Amino acid sequence: MSSVPSLPNSDMMEYFKDYFTDENRVLKKDPQQDYHLEYAMENSTHTILAFSRELHTCDTNDKSITESTVRVIWAYHHKDMGEAGQNYHGSNRGTKSLRLLNPEKEEVLSASLPYFDLTNKDVPVPDKDTTYWCQMFKIPVQHEKHHVTKVEPLIQKGHENLVHHILLYQCSSNLNDSVLDYGHECYHPNMPDSFLTCETVIFAWAIGGEGFTYPPHVGLSIGTAADPQFVLMEVHYDNPSYTEGLIDNSGLRLIYTPVLRKYDAGVIEAGLWVSLFHNIPPGMPEFVSEGHCTLECLEEALGAERPAGIHVFAVLLHAHLAGRAIRMRHFHNGEEQKLLAYDDEFDFNFQEFQYLKEERTILPGDNLITECHYSTVDRIRMTWGGLSTRNEMCLSYLLYYPRINLTRCASIPDIMEQLQFIGVKEIYRPVRTWPFIIKSPKQYKNLSFMDAMNKFKWSRSEGLSYNELVLKLPVNVRCSKTDNAEWSIQGMTALPPEIERPYKTEPVICSSSSCLHCSLFLTLLFVVCVTASTIGNIGPFV
Repeated sequence: MSSVPSLPNSDMMEYFKDYFTDENRVLKKDPQQDYHLEYAMENSTHTILAFSRELHTCDTNDKSITESTVRVIWAYHHKDMGEAGQNYHGSNRGTKSLRLLNPEKEEVLSASLPYFDLTNKDVPVPDKDTTYWCQMFKIPVQHEKHHVTKVEPLIQKGHENLVHHILLYQCSSNLNDSVLDYGHECYHPNMPDSFLTCETVIFAWAIGGEGFTYPPHVGLSIGTAADPQFVLMEVHYDNPSYTEGLIDNSGLRLIYTPVLRKYDAGVIEAGLWVSLFHNIPPGMPEFVSEGHCTLECLEEALGAERPAGIHVFAVLLHAHLAGRAIRMRHFHNGEEQKLLAYDDEFDFNFQEFQYLKEERTILPGDNLITECHYSTVDRIRMTWGGLSTRNEMCLSYLLYYPRINLTRCASIPDIMEQLQFIGVKEIYRPVRTWPFIIKSPKQYKNLSFMDAMNKFKWSRSEGLSYNELVLKLPVNVRCSKTDNAEWSIQGMTALPPEIERPYKTEPVICSSSSCLHCSLFLTLLFVVCVTASTIGNIGPFV
């Protein structure tokens, strides 16, 4: 690795070259040098390199930089690189998932702004795979309208991998303080009835995400009769190692201001209603599921509440461990628009709101489709829609303004046509058990539909045929208001739109490797903090 001249006023010799690695983890110098050093500095504690690169280099040894998640791998050694090549980094290495083109929108907030915390109090996390814990809170009484401008996660130190996501729901305003006494496991037969009144998601955070700052013209309203007075905080604990004795005190911090923004923010949950009707065969390198926010739901809700449309400014895409890519597709008058949001490199451990580069207007009669891609090559049984991280979800949370009375716009695929694919002819009626029981044919008699689907001998070709069927099935429309109310379209059957499946990305047009005049550049700043034991001849990154 050759050196380049050191910067003025620096004793450091810089080493900066474009390398790549092969399947054997061997570093090789890239014949097409696409990275350009912009700045370098070193002192007794830090080494700093700033460099730039085109987003699309058309170099087969490079990955394009898009709005999707990027897994940045770093490593270093405390000795300079010699003629023999790089030194092995040992334990000086790590990885981090980032969205390089989606930095947090920082706003200078006064340090004196008031805030309140919603945190669990010594919750005993069970020694089981998945736990959803719910706790009711009362929003501190405000005598006039305020706007929440930022929400920050408060994750207990050491529990960064335990707390998978946090949802905040608005509950019925008819509750009283008696519901605040204790928390309980969510979705449990013995959970308090008051939890059932909490249907409207007002904020969502997921593992890996940082704090969320609302745009300057939008805020989450608190303090009026229409605003949340009681909220339910749902915390998903992921404990795959069944660790015993865990006590958690995580939660959220909400920073607010009396200086009102122009618009109130709202949240719409879109995608696939979480249920066993969403299922994925085993052994599939790719399987696509779709959740529909139908034109019928948007026509009714927006037509009644906001004919001029709503404006989406951020989206959180959500799936579980089998998820590989998620796209939010937008259709207007039957014509597909640019993707509303996407992540073609989905990382289960890094989920956060994506700020849109430009706000998107959703109008009455539009369609939204949450398209989720999964891989189940390492599974031998069906994967079911459900709450566990080993189950699956396919959801999008849309942050928008102005707030309207629409909280959920989702769909459920028809289960009977799914079962007909594996040869089911009849089920026992009336349905008295869940999952319901199959009556015929003989090979499935008295089996639940889950057992029947697992008994079927799935091959990849069968899985592909099943996938084609599922994407064309009629869907049951979910179109919900606050306080468990529903739009009239709720429960009706709709056909998915005629679209190209799956979504095909536009081809990347890139220039020659020496295109230094291209406008699509990204500048990165890498900083390494070096401990006293490794101070010395700080050398190149390997």
